Amino acid sequence: MLIGIATSGSGGLGQIVNFLDVPSAAITFGGSFACIFAANTMADFMAGLKSFALIFKMPTLDTKLIIQKIIELSNVARKEGLLSLEEAAADLDDPFLKKGILLIVDGTDPDLVRGIMETELMSVDGRHKSKIGFWDSIAAMGPAWGMIGTLIGLVNMLYNMADPNSIGPAMAVALITTLYGSLLANWICAPVSNKLKSQNDSEMMVKEIMIEGLLSIQAGENPRVIEEKLKSFLAPGDRVQAQEDGGEADG
Repeated sequence: MLIGIATSGSGGLGQIVNFLDVPSAAITFGGSFACIFAANTMADFMAGLKSFALIFKMPTLDTKLIIQKIIELSNVARKEGLLSLEEAAADLDDPFLKKGILLIVDGTDPDLVRGIMETELMSVDGRHKSKIGFWDSIAAMGPAWGMIGTLIGLVNMLYNMADPNSIGPAMAVALITTLYGSLLANWICAPVSNKLKSQNDSEMMVKEIMIEGLLSIQAGENPRVIEEKLKSFLAPGDRVQAQEDGGEADG
């Protein structure tokens, strides 16, 4: 954008001031966020805004490391029994995995374990999707309010047709609101939404791996079988890397 602005006229980058207009920004950004504010509670609106910071955070869940940890737990359970997992759970940082292990140690029915874990999984997914929907909604509002601003600018322009010198600047201001709407949708909201979707998909996959791994441990499956089952979640290249990093499961 900056290169395009700088090379599209004789003014260079200084021409960027031609693309700055307070009324256009007030209509486009103010209108979009005001609509979303009206459609949400204050708490949900603030939570949606705060979710912007999540796109800058590095993922804390390492899929290959989680699989390796589950294999280690399966070896412990195979050699020392399911009750021995309670001590191993104390060293775990992930609350979801720890919760599943404690359910198993307590002798909870496998179907109930799956039900509890999947309910929490859906709850987390729902919270994440509400944040994603927040940015999708703003992305939909941006171009609409940009068009509203353009129409306002055109109306004002048509009411001042007697002054030919005002037509060009008025038309420019009218078009800037459309530009702002497109920028809000495609430069800010769409990338934020897509990044949050990617992070959510990764987290859901890791949690599904945890559920399958824990239920396999509870069923007394061979660690090698569990390893192959969990590696099926990974891309082929990642499976090879996981094999090199973690080695074979103990028999």
